[in-house]
Formats: sequence, structure tokens, C-alpha cells
Amino acid sequence: MQQLTIFMDIESSRSYIDEIYSSNPEKLLEALVTLKNSVIGSNRQKSSVIQQGIVPRLLQLMTDDGLDPNIRLEATITIGSLAKGTPENVASLVEQGTTIVLVELLKVVPTGTKLAEACLCALRSIFQHPPAPIGALPADMRLLGRLTASVIAREGSLTARACVVRILSIWCGGPLEQEALCAAGACAAVAALLAARPDAAPPMARALPALDLLAAMCFENASVSQVALTTRHGDKTIPELLMALVSRDKPLPVAMGAARCLTFIHRAGALGADDNRVVFGALPCLARLCTKDMPEDIRATAAETLAYLAEVDTSLQRLAAISNHLMSSLADIVTCSSSAAKQGAFKCFASLGANDEDIRKKIIETHSIMVHVVNGMNNQEASVRLAAVRCLHSLSRSVQQLRTTFQDHEVWRPLMFLLNDSPGTELLTVGSSTLCNLLLEFSPAKEPMLDQECVFVRSGAVEMLCGLTRRPEAALRLNGIWALMNMAFQAEQKVKQRILCCLGTEQMFRLLGDGDTRVIMKTLGLLRNLLSTRHHIDAIMAEYSSQVMQAVIVVLEGSYPAEVKEQALCILGNIGDGEKAKDLIMDNEDVLRKLVDYLAHPESKLQEAALFVAGNLVWRGEAGAAARQARLADLGVLRALKLLRARHDAHHLHDKVKTALAQFNDFT
Repeated sequence: MQQLTIFMDIESSRSYIDEIYSSNPEKLLEALVTLKNSVIGSNRQKSSVIQQGIVPRLLQLMTDDGLDPNIRLEATITIGSLAKGTPENVASLVEQGTTIVLVELLKVVPTGTKLAEACLCALRSIFQHPPAPIGALPADMRLLGRLTASVIAREGSLTARACVVRILSIWCGGPLEQEALCAAGACAAVAALLAARPDAAPPMARALPALDLLAAMCFENASVSQVALTTRHGDKTIPELLMALVSRDKPLPVAMGAARCLTFIHRAGALGADDNRVVFGALPCLARLCTKDMPEDIRATAAETLAYLAEVDTSLQRLAAISNHLMSSLADIVTCSSSAAKQGAFKCFASLGANDEDIRKKIIETHSIMVHVVNGMNNQEASVRLAAVRCLHSLSRSVQQLRTTFQDHEVWRPLMFLLNDSPGTELLTVGSSTLCNLLLEFSPAKEPMLDQECVFVRSGAVEMLCGLTRRPEAALRLNGIWALMNMAFQAEQKVKQRILCCLGTEQMFRLLGDGDTRVIMKTLGLLRNLLSTRHHIDAIMAEYSSQVMQAVIVVLEGSYPAEVKEQALCILGNIGDGEKAKDLIMDNEDVLRKLVDYLAHPESKLQEAALFVAGNLVWRGEAGAAARQARLADLGVLRALKLLRARHDAHHLHDKVKTALAQFNDFT
């Protein structure tokens, strides 16, 4: 049926189609006008024309500068109409080189002419179809300069100038394009479009494309944002023009776009968090656009932009939290139908609760937010799930909420389901960070999570965390070992044994040689937590003594920072608390001599850690104490303790030194 319809279209259009190939200018122009009129508003006719292979002829007519200008114009307008068809129509145009022809034409056609405008309109239509063929527009400074200059000089119609900035905003996809556009004068072009008469706001057709271009140029680009900060049109800078657009009397998309630009300029470092244009411009505008009486798409974008604005600054988080009933607005956005709205609200909650305990409490108390978070983690859309986990991670930083609210909601269950369901790297990173918090000692979630009968253990949580330590991403290795460290703290022996068995000593040595010091610190922290509680220490050392002692020696002999060596000494101190395990230290003369060295170390934290080891080894009243004291005295530990007592710069350790010396009854 489809083929029959197309055949009928072809037959009905055959008369003027044939004339498109005519050498008679009058017949050719008449045929082009007829063709143009036939495809306007009809996707079926557009498809028919493209399938008849007419596009190459139209491109030829567009580029022939020996033809009547009206012929070239009609051919270009027809291409522009075809570009407004279906995605398949646009894909066919791109495959036939239409985008490249349009770009090349713009390099030579005088700006401000009808032909230039037709080229721009066609190129804009093609660029607006994903994925946009932006590679056809090179970083050609002459072309970019021509385009931006035409906007500044107000050449041609408003439509043409808006097309220029729309095309450039889509093309601006990274630092290379941002810098090229800035050098070509795009900031001045934006300012020219944003500037308005004192008695009138810029129309939507002029302001919106300009705001999109400015946002694309300034996003995470400090140098371009600095240029935008000082670029003027008349007597006003771009930030001043933006401030005029965030007011309540401006169209909502314009106010949204202006607040977004101010946000990006701030986050790029060009405007401080205490700048009036941020505090009294962007922030209150975004908070207002989140309220219930706004359209859902505006609320979604406003919430996400506000999340980005306040993400790293505590003062902005506190200010936003008390702005325009924002908490209630965000709670309402979470219940909206669109994924974009839910995502924006969760991101904003996560941003606001990143640092302040009072704000987290306010979020938790807002309209059953934890129920929405759990629902968000079960959402079909990956972007919503990620945003919900981000929100949970932010809230899990609260000691108070971990102890109370999190007890009422088993958030770890959907979280573990997500982490075991082959998530992307970003979700895995945020989710494992959240897991670290849920496994803290005071978290009521920890006990049920470690219950051997619960889904957490049966789903292979230990294996999953050990797997993270083998990932190439440093953040995942850190989160994996950090969560294992928290899991091992005051855990039952069977949990500790499972961690050691699953992680393996070879992987532990690899982690101790990690390029990220934080990973090394948490690995030593895991060892320290595993070697706690006397009978646990003896049981673990009975099986892993050589590996553990080797790991400690590697750190003590290596070129590690003082805080890393401190952790290694603390592990020795824990081993020294074991009933049988302390003999492993006493049998290693190299370790004992290092103990003497660290008691005299200039770093106070290393002195204190070495003192912890010595104190556990010499403690009287335990089997073999006298023999250990005699051997340590022979190796110089007693002398090192006496020297430490005499040091004026170690007065804060004197009580501990005194306690350790008091154990040496026969030697002091």
C-alpha cells in the first residue's frame, strides 16, 4: 500500500519534476516553486521527492552562482523544507552531503541576503535532528567570524540571526568549540541579541537562542566565562543583561535561560558565591521556577540547574533551603510524571543536603521523601535511579538520620539490588559510596545487612565489594575497600574470615601498592579492623601471619607518608594485643628494631603509634611478659622510652610513656 501511494505521488508530480532538469530558466523557476509548494507541510510528499533522487539536483542548483538568484533561493528553500521532515528524511539529506554544501555556501554567500537566510534555516533544521551532523561545521575562524559579525551588525532578519546562534549553540559541544566561538566574537553576538530597548524585553525568538549559546560556551569553561563577564553591548555587561531577564515579568523560558547562564558563569569561577547576581539573581529565580504553579518542564530544568548552582557551596545550599518554600516544591516535583522532573528534584535534594545537618533533617521531614527515594531507586529510567541514589548518598552522610530515619526504611535492599544488576560506573560509584555510610558502626542498617540469613550477604555483597577493589577506577577501588573496612569493624569472626578469604592476600598487597594514598590507608584500616578482639586476632594471625607481617613491613620500610606508616604501626599494636599473636612480633628482630627507630621519630603521630605497640608487648601480668621485657630492653626499647620521657616536645605523651615504663619492674 505504501509503495502504491508513493507511485501515485510520483506520477502526479512527474510534469514539474521533469522541468527541474530543464535548461530554460523560466520553466526551471516555475517547477521549483511548484515543487516547494508541494512539499510544504507534507511529510509524505517530502519522502516521495527524496526517493525520486531530486536532492542532488537541488544541491547543484543552490551552488551554481551563474544561475538566476531566484532559482538558487527556491532550491535552497526547498531543501530547508525537506529538512523539516521525518528523521529518515533528514538522515537521507545528510547522507547526500547536504550539510557540507550548506556550510560551504555560507562561506561565500553575502551575509544578510535571502539566500544566506535560507541556508541558515535549512542548516538549523538539520542540526536540530539528533544526532546533529556537527562535524560538517569546522572550527573555521573566518566562517565563525562572518556568522557572529552578522549578528552583531544586525544584518538580515531576526530569523537569520536567531538561526546563527541556534546552530552555533548546538555545535558548541566542548572546549575546542567554546574557545573558537569566543575568539570569533560570539560573546559580543550574544550580548547584541540580549540587549533590548529600555521599554521592551527581547522577544523569545531573539533571547532564547542567545541564552542557549551563552550557556553552551560558559559551561565549565573559566576563560570563556571571564570574557562573558566583561563583554558589553552599549553600557551593559552580559551579567547585567542577564539580571534584567531573571525578573518575574519576563517569559518563563527566558528567565530560566538567564538563570542557567548565571549559574554556569558562577560554577566556572567567574562569579563568586556571594555575588549579588548569584544570590539575588540566579538562585531566587530558580527557586521561584520550581513552585507548583509553573509548567512541569520548567520546574524540572529549574530543579536540576539549582542543584548544579548549589552543589559545592554550603552558603548557597543554606540560602536555597530557606528560599520560596523550596523543600515543599521539590517534594511535589518528585511526584510529577516526567522522568526529567523526578531526576531534577532528587539531584536538588542531594545538592542541598551535601554538607549541612539541619538541611538534611529538613529534607527527611519533607513529605515522606524516603518513600520517594526508594521508589526512585526502583524507577524504570536509569537517570531517575541514579538521581535517587545521589539523594540517598547525600542523606546518608547524616549521623542522626542514619540512627533514626534509616532504621525505618530498609534502603539498603533496593540499593544492593541496583549494585548487583550490572550498573554503569557512575551509579556504581555513588551507590558504593552510600554503602560505605550504611555500613558504619552506628548505622542500624549494618546489623541486618550482615545477618548471614539476609539478602545482603546471600547476594554476594562481600564478593561485590572485593570486586570493586580490582576495578581500574580509583574511586571504585577506594569505595570497595572503604566499605569492607566499615563492614569489618567490630564484626563477627565469620564475617572477617569471609572478607579475608574473598579479598585474598595477593589483592591486599596490590592495594598496598596503589597509586592512590587513600586506597592504601583504607586497606590498612581494613587490616586494623580485622585484627581487633583478642581471639579474632589470634585466629586470623594463626592463618595469615606471614602475609600480614609482610604487609606491615612493606609499609614501614617503604617511602610512604607518615599517616600511612602510623596505620601500619597501629596494626602491629593490635597484633601485640593478641595472646599468641604478640609472639610473631617478638620473633621478628627487624620489626623490633624499627619499633625503636619510630619511638625516636620526629613525627609525633609515629612516636605515639610506636608507643602503642611497645605498651601492648611489655604489659605485665600476661604469660611471658618478663621474657618480652628483657628482650625489648636488650634491643633498646627501654632506653628509647626513657629518652622519649625526657623530650620536652613530647610532653603530651608523658602519661603513656610513664605507663609503659611502669611495666618494666626489674629494669627501671
